[in-house]
Amino acid sequence: MFIGRRAELALLGKRLERVAATGAGTAVALRGRRQVGKSRLVQEFCDRAGVPYLFSAATKGASPVEAVASFTRDLRESALPSEPDLIPQLDGGNWPDAFRVLAASLPDTPSIVVLDELPWLAEQDPVFDGALQTAWDRLLSSKPVLLLLLGSDLHMMERLTAYDRPFYGRADNMVLGPLNPADLGRALGLGAADAIDAHLVSGGLPGIIRTWPNATPALDFMRDECADPAAALFGVPEAPLLAEFPNPDTARRVVEAIGSGDRTHANIAAAAGGRGEALPSGTLSPLLRRLTGDKRVLVEDRPLSTKPGRPALYRIADSNMRLYLAVLRAAHEQARRGRPEAGFRLIERRWTSWRGRAVEPLVREALELSDLPWPQVGAVGGWWNRRFDPEVDLVGADRAPVANRILFAGSIKWLNGPFDDRDLADLRGAAAEVPGLDPATAGLVVVSLSGTDITGDVALSWGPDDVIGAWRQ
Repeated sequence: MFIGRRAELALLGKRLERVAATGAGTAVALRGRRQVGKSRLVQEFCDRAGVPYLFSAATKGASPVEAVASFTRDLRESALPSEPDLIPQLDGGNWPDAFRVLAASLPDTPSIVVLDELPWLAEQDPVFDGALQTAWDRLLSSKPVLLLLLGSDLHMMERLTAYDRPFYGRADNMVLGPLNPADLGRALGLGAADAIDAHLVSGGLPGIIRTWPNATPALDFMRDECADPAAALFGVPEAPLLAEFPNPDTARRVVEAIGSGDRTHANIAAAAGGRGEALPSGTLSPLLRRLTGDKRVLVEDRPLSTKPGRPALYRIADSNMRLYLAVLRAAHEQARRGRPEAGFRLIERRWTSWRGRAVEPLVREALELSDLPWPQVGAVGGWWNRRFDPEVDLVGADRAPVANRILFAGSIKWLNGPFDDRDLADLRGAAAEVPGLDPATAGLVVVSLSGTDITGDVALSWGPDDVIGAWRQ
């Protein structure tokens, strides 16, 4: 089952049309986190394109000799060469020779060449990037070929086309994110509230969504999955965690501390330290920068107002891995021991509070995507002080991280009860403390799972349908 991705398929199709119209090559560097569906998307595109293609996937840890041999074998078995038996074996792991053979095999009509997990090829052979650039400039770019370069290591894929690297200026860059909540809800036959729950549980990752029975609410799905220790619900987040952090080192402890709910620098340092001592700032700070900037495993949230704010809060970028570290891992252990009911009780007990916090980034993103009553809004975040009293779930501003103007403040109540007058009074009091917010001109926004029961006016009131509607636009 292939779900959504209409925009991405259209973008790839546009580039293939360019190849056909000009007779010249086009390269695209497509990056995205593990399990997000890059290979599946590109395979679907190749199947629909109706042109000959080569799909060659690298193997992590393979030597250059093995990598070149695998590439030439894939080429021989593809539809590209008119005479596959003439493709040489190529001994010695020579990428320049491999690319010359590829160029000689390309037809005079449009074709597609896919190199999957490109960073692994670059890891194996320090001359790979240069060989690719030379082959593109001298051999491939003059052919009617769409070259798709895929990779899960986001930092390495960004570096591929950076200013100081050989392939600079030669490829379009595309980023593939998770499936959005609207596509997910449409594919699974779920209403808006259940679609949001399903997105929080799955992270929008196709590997989990494909195993999700139609019209099944999130808690029912997780109850059934607890009876299967090999379920995708557990395996999909576990795989990238083990791939990125195979050893129980400091980085792994930091990620697990944040996944368990420690979000401030001080709390992370205490939880990730050893022998009763907090992790030194000189160790933790650069590690957090690497995990947010290079690895993109973490997201750093800062209070949004007209003044620089502290403290920063950290969260796991992918909501499925966030749920796995918070509760699914413990439930998985129960499932392995033949106690699925105990595993599900853990999930059920923590679900409401976890969901209430996890939905906040999704709501902020939905507001940023929407046509709001305030056209000047350029960023939506939250605000808190050092005491975390008060905390404001939603702050709309003209820019981030330090705003010139605050346009609205708001509250998210993702519980079974409606947002009522007491909640509204709390919001008004908290909003008045946001630096730069003028209560006389700034609007109030309410986003509630169960509607509102208020007598006062607010500028904007959203429910689940409105959140999903942001992606339907």
